[in-house]
Formats: sequence, structure tokens, C-alpha cells
Amino acid sequence: MGHIVVMNDSPAELALSRYSRALWLELAPQLRARDAFVRCGTLWIATDDEECAAARAMQQGFAAQDIASEWLDASALRECEPMLAPSMAGGLRVEHDSIVYAPAAAEWLLRHSPHAARIHVQHGARVVAIDAHGVRLSNGTRVDAAHVIVANGLDAQTLVPWLPLRPKKGHLLITDRYPGLIRHQLLELGYIKSAHHATGTSVAFNAQPRPTGQLLIGSSRQFDTTDPAVDMPVLAQMLQRAARYLPALPSLNAIRAWTGFRAASPDGMPLIGPADDATHPVWIAAGHEGLGVTTSLATAKLLAAQIVGETPLLDIAPYLPQRFR
Repeated sequence: MGHIVVMNDSPAELALSRYSRALWLELAPQLRARDAFVRCGTLWIATDDEECAAARAMQQGFAAQDIASEWLDASALRECEPMLAPSMAGGLRVEHDSIVYAPAAAEWLLRHSPHAARIHVQHGARVVAIDAHGVRLSNGTRVDAAHVIVANGLDAQTLVPWLPLRPKKGHLLITDRYPGLIRHQLLELGYIKSAHHATGTSVAFNAQPRPTGQLLIGSSRQFDTTDPAVDMPVLAQMLQRAARYLPALPSLNAIRAWTGFRAASPDGMPLIGPADDATHPVWIAAGHEGLGVTTSLATAKLLAAQIVGETPLLDIAPYLPQRFR
């Protein structure tokens, strides 16, 4: 969804997402309108007293790390987001969370790198094998390299078979244009619990206001399937969940629904580092699950530091691939 969000489910997740969000905020003034970067903030929605308590605990955790957030009672929540169901009990607003259109931003990063003249993007041939000296492409071409970074999501397993990645299928739906309907990225407090389910199918409310005026609606999670087809019962369950929070949703026109696959590691943390214990020219950047866009810039910083032998700004131990060997 291109949601740039600080998540605090674990100290390692908090450190990586916080670092990367800061990098995105630093980069934002240079991005173009088509990159669709908006500091819309995240609003975590509480439906009852138990979730209100969870939101306040989240706020305390953020405050301990100097991350700005604001508790909104039911009245303030309705003023902030009038389209939410009036039964909502409150919410936690995290003001510096943002959104970005990741494909366009990735293209901008390639073109505006200080080393852009030395970056060559090759289309139409995938990597089918890697070794200590480079890669072989499906068209038979050999590309030699001092270092190889494997950063192709679930398909990383085809090149480094021992990587413990599982697919988490997800659905998204985008609507027609309804400018101003919502202002923040909206998530239910139960989203965190849903995001870390290890089996079965789950859905949670997640809605994003696109700069076009469209709404991007999620989210779902299904394990152990790589069928890209839209699963209509799961999509219906996801939309029914969303309608509990946004009662106007069933009256909106949907344009398209589609699926994707998150690459999930056993502990929920990405794999960022060398493919083995020895000094090695093969590096891994995979397993980011649903936080790939959020943590992309920090991943690059941590990986680059390791490659050139510098000390990364974060403790890299929680992210090293070797924790699974």
C-alpha cells in the first residue's frame, strides 16, 4: 500500500521502521508529485475499552522513544474523521507516518542517485543462478559482479534455497475518486494481531486516502498459497470488515481488486546481510513481509554499511540471515 509507518510490535521492528521513516521524511522534499508522498499520518482506531487501553499502551511506548503521537477520544475522533462509524471509541494519531507511490519513488531513486550514470537496469531476463562472481540470466547472459544482492521477495528462495520464507497472500481494492472522504491512513487496533497470524486466513480494516481522491482498501492474509487470483469470499470478508469502520464504503464504486504476496520470515523480521558466515559477495535483502516500502531505505543503509565494512547505525543482529542457519 505504500504506507510508511512506525510499528512497535518488537524492539527490532520499532528500530528499523523508525529509522527508515526518518529517511523517507528526509527524502520527501526532493520527490515529485507523481511519487505521491503525503504526510497524512496514521490513525489507529479503537472500537472498545480494551482497544483504547491497547492504544494508550502504544502511545506510551512511542513516547518512550520520542515518537510523536496523540490520543483522540471518541468526540475528537469523529471531528478528525467524520466518515468513521459513530460507535468508534477513540484513536491514536501518529502524525509523521506517510504514504508514497513506491513504483514511482523507486524509479526516482534510480535516476537521481549520485551514481545514476553507473546504474544499468536490464529488462526481459530474470536471474536464474548466482555464484561468488556474478549472475546468470535466463537469456544465457553472464553478468560479473563484485557483490550480488538478492532482493526479489519470495523468489529469493530460487537463488538461495535455504531462506525460510513463506508467502502471505493479500488482497487490495481501490475505489473511484471521492476527494476528502478520509484524511488519514486508517487502521484498526486489531491489525497488528492479524498481521502476525501464523496460520489460516485473517482480515483487518486498513484504508488509505490516495492523493487522487481514491480509497485503497485492505487488508487480508492467507498462508501457503501462491495462486494470484482474487479470492472472492476473502475479498468480501475484507470489505465487510472495512464497512464496520466506514459505513459509507458499500455505496462507493470500486475500480479494481488485485492480490500480492508478502515474503514472511519465521520471526517477522527481514533478512538483511550476508548469505553465509564468511565474508561473501552474496547478500540478502528479503523477508520484509508487509513493511517492505516502509523499511526499504533503512535496509539499503544497513546493507551498504555491511558491504563496505562500516558500523551500521542499528544493531544488525536481529536482521542477519544467519539467525536461521
